[in-house]
Amino acid sequence: MDIPLSTIAVVGLGTMGTGIAEVLARAGREVIGIDISEAAARQAVAALEASTARAVQKGRITEGERHDVLARFRTFSDLQAAADAQLVIEVVPESYEIKQQLFRELDAITSPTAILATGTNALSVTRLAAESQHPERVLGLHFFNPAPAMKLVEVVSSVLTAPPAVEAVTELARELGKEPVAVGDRPGFVADGLLFGYLNQAAAMYEASYASREDIDAAMKLGCGLPMGPLALLDLIGVDTARTVLEAMYSESHDRLHAPAPILKQLSEAGLTGRKSGRGFYTYAAPGSQTVVPDTKTPLESSGAATGRTVRSVGVAGSGTMASGIAEVFAKAGYDVVLAARSQEKADTAKGRIAKSLERSVTKGRLTAEARDETLARITAAGSLDSFDDVDLAVEAVAEDLAVKQQLFTTLDKVCKPGAVLATTTSSLPVVACARATSRPQDVIGMHFFNPAPAMKLVEVVRTVLTDDDVHATVREVCGEIRKHPVDCGDRAGFIVNALLFPYLNNAIKMVGEHYATLDDIDAAMKLGGGYPMGPFELLDVVGLDVSLAIEKVLHSEFRDPGLAPAPLLEHLVAAGCLGRKTGRGFREYARR
Repeated sequence: MDIPLSTIAVVGLGTMGTGIAEVLARAGREVIGIDISEAAARQAVAALEASTARAVQKGRITEGERHDVLARFRTFSDLQAAADAQLVIEVVPESYEIKQQLFRELDAITSPTAILATGTNALSVTRLAAESQHPERVLGLHFFNPAPAMKLVEVVSSVLTAPPAVEAVTELARELGKEPVAVGDRPGFVADGLLFGYLNQAAAMYEASYASREDIDAAMKLGCGLPMGPLALLDLIGVDTARTVLEAMYSESHDRLHAPAPILKQLSEAGLTGRKSGRGFYTYAAPGSQTVVPDTKTPLESSGAATGRTVRSVGVAGSGTMASGIAEVFAKAGYDVVLAARSQEKADTAKGRIAKSLERSVTKGRLTAEARDETLARITAAGSLDSFDDVDLAVEAVAEDLAVKQQLFTTLDKVCKPGAVLATTTSSLPVVACARATSRPQDVIGMHFFNPAPAMKLVEVVRTVLTDDDVHATVREVCGEIRKHPVDCGDRAGFIVNALLFPYLNNAIKMVGEHYATLDDIDAAMKLGGGYPMGPFELLDVVGLDVSLAIEKVLHSEFRDPGLAPAPLLEHLVAAGCLGRKTGRGFREYARR
């Protein structure tokens, strides 16, 4: 199979096939585009003409180079046109019957040395290869959409695939400017194997009416830095496609996290498949449009909403990074802030941390020296919670320990004036348990900031079954004043972000524990294929493996789902004291500071 891959056939000229054809033609390959639909073939040519014209306008290629690219792309409706191809890449519909029939026909048409690649992201490459007369030449070549822009290509081997075939397409991927990742044959491979479980959980969360589609998507974009929210991404991928991928994953794993949420079936069978149909989780201006238009589920400004309480002063309890960050946020927004710690020394140290943060902002030109001084002047460091006697809003940011928080709320109940709103920043503990430690549970609410608080825009607003409407309204109004984006969620483990993020991280750990892929390949796959700002193992080491394990345990205890049980490898690393960057070793090793 040591032959140059200079002539390549792409079978199926939908969005993905057209994108792959463009990548190949631009890289100097002769591309044979094949589709039974002449309309699809014409559309593929038009798409290539349009994209190359834009490239000329932007000065990326010359008009002569554009002419050469277009000349290298020829379209046909007869599979016989693939006879001379050294590589055939199929991207036909995700159906064993369709793909197996295609491979049988290719066996009769192509040279025995030609490599046959399936673009599937859900079906078994091994099963497809077994149907071929030459299974050693069959492998998976999974591009990501849009193919011209996305760098990741998963090269999928079955137990039958010959190594030279893998080497040839891996080298081709590099020559195309892509980053190939070698993976074994299992539904979803690496990127989709992790991504679709997360998307499925988001769909189930929405279906349960736990949070609105807008809040779920905003939470994951603002809380995790993702380029798209999960429900908007499902609409882009296609609700029907997602359901197919999840069905394939569940048939192998039998993990309930992969069992397609019923809403995916309902939307698919109703023809509401996302952007391509004009409606899915959201409604779009037209089929194929990316413009979201209002529909019956779009939130309306309610004239009957409760009016919030007046907040002029804020108390922040705690002396750590989160407490000082929250105090800085409120002081910058013009609130008088009391920053209280267990001792005056700790409170002064926390205020000093804020001073350094503000100074960095001045140095970077984000803040004037005058604004820095005014902000610091609004913060009073105190060594006792007794100083909270006149605050309108008290926010605790102490250790993530329920007993510690309950004791603090008991104290706040005694110290704070009637009508003060009491908020906890917990990320995983029950807010109602804090509320019940007081004689005024109706005044208690969750206000989950993200770290670093001055930079992160998201606040999860967590109301319990006892929280008053005006308390909820107060916190949402305050979020607007401090330039944060509030999302509403109920009082259950993980709220929105952690409930979706940590099962994804846990599944990544399981992949490594099962020796399916390496840390580096998984991190690369999620950054290059999913647009994630950090790979899962980079993120775990930053968060802390002990913190991650604690959250996993809370989620598992709350939902009792076996798929949420902490990965054994995570437990072993924590037991060994390998907690991530803070200890110098987690999933990776770090230089000691």
